Order: sequence, then C-alpha cells, then structure tokens
Amino acid sequence: MKWFAKLMSAVLLTALSMGAAQAAGEKGTAKEAEAMTKKAVAYYKEHGAEKAFAEFNKPDGQFRDRDLYIFVYDKKGTVLSIGSNPKLIGKNLIDMKDVDGKPIIRGFIDIAFGPAGKGWWDYKWPNPVTKAVEPKSSYIEGVGDVLIGCGIYK
Repeated sequence: MKWFAKLMSAVLLTALSMGAAQAAGEKGTAKEAEAMTKKAVAYYKEHGAEKAFAEFNKPDGQFRDRDLYIFVYDKKGTVLSIGSNPKLIGKNLIDMKDVDGKPIIRGFIDIAFGPAGKGWWDYKWPNPVTKAVEPKSSYIEGVGDVLIGCGIYK
C-alpha cells in the first residue's frame, strides 16, 4: 500500500509540474515578440504591404502564436493590419489611451519614427485570450511609412 501512495504522489507531482510548465508557455515572451516583429518586417519588405497584411491578419497564420500577433499602423495612427481584431483595420486610433490615460499609438509612433527606429512601449491592453485588461509591452519597428509591432502580456 505504501508503494501505491508513493506512486500516486510521484504521478501527482509530475502532473503539477507539467501543468505549471504548460501555464508558463501560454503567454509569449519578449524574445518571441521581438523575433516575430523582425520576421514580420522581413516578410513585409519581401512581399509588400498587401500580401503581408493579408498574412498578418490570418487567425491561424504564421504571425499568430498564443497571445502574440502582429499589428501595423501608419504614421497618422491608422490601423493597417491587426491580427487580434480585423474590425479595427482602417480606423484611426492616434488618440487612443490605455485605462490609465497613457497614449498608446502616439507612443508607438514616437518609438518607430524616433532616432532608434525601434524599441519597447509599455501600456495596458485587453488580452484577446483572457479578455482582461492587462499590462502589456510591445516591441515596435519603423519600416518606411509604417510601424510593425508585436506585444506581450506581462
């Protein structure tokens, strides 16, 4: 009987550790977001805007991974592509702020078209997976007249 209890304890500990590992993998990392953005920038440069935006918007495409998705804005703050909510395409969101009043798109633009041309911006945003407003950090790169980015929920 003791061996059975030990076996069940081992099985339970293994299941719990696997569950924790899976939970940790449910959210994208900063490294993954930056890599996805760089991949999207390369795709955009190679295939052009029309093909790139179509690919970025595919729900099951190569630019979607768990809570990671690509977004693209022009210099005026108009959504050109967004993997999480295609209904936003064509809308100008230049004045959009997070729940704390922090400008989101203006921050993206400042980073993308500033001296470095790339970097991170912190704000709060609804997570399309959990539906809750969560702290988020997005990696942004300016490419010509557009900015391309991908964010992580913290």
